[in-house]
Amino acid sequence: MDPLSSTFAALADPTRRAILARLALGETSVMELAKPFDMSLPAISKHLKVLEHAGLISRGREAQWRPCRIAPASFKQVDGWLGNFRRFWDESFNRLDGLLEEMKVEEAAKAPPRSQRKVRVTKEKQRGRTRG
Repeated sequence: MDPLSSTFAALADPTRRAILARLALGETSVMELAKPFDMSLPAISKHLKVLEHAGLISRGREAQWRPCRIAPASFKQVDGWLGNFRRFWDESFNRLDGLLEEMKVEEAAKAPPRSQRKVRVTKEKQRGRTRG
């Protein structure tokens, strides 16, 4: 499996995304990572292995403490891939903004001047009062 596919496969699981969200706050131990989840330590370890294999985290060893931390390289690769789509959406939104501006100009050109609108509204109000 290519690295990008491996990364997206790892990100597909909500538990792994939650683990990454926690690690975005800073490195922590496997025990701390496991606390919010209703699963065994071996199950958490399997998730961590998938994340590590995808290059999304790295794990260290300091005596009894096994800290986990975000590994940014795979995120940069995903960001680069998504960058093409970001440009697509930016260009699409810019075109939409241009179209909306054109529509506003056309609508403003069709509308009567403000002074005529006030007179028309006032006359309509007067007519409504005399009928009622």
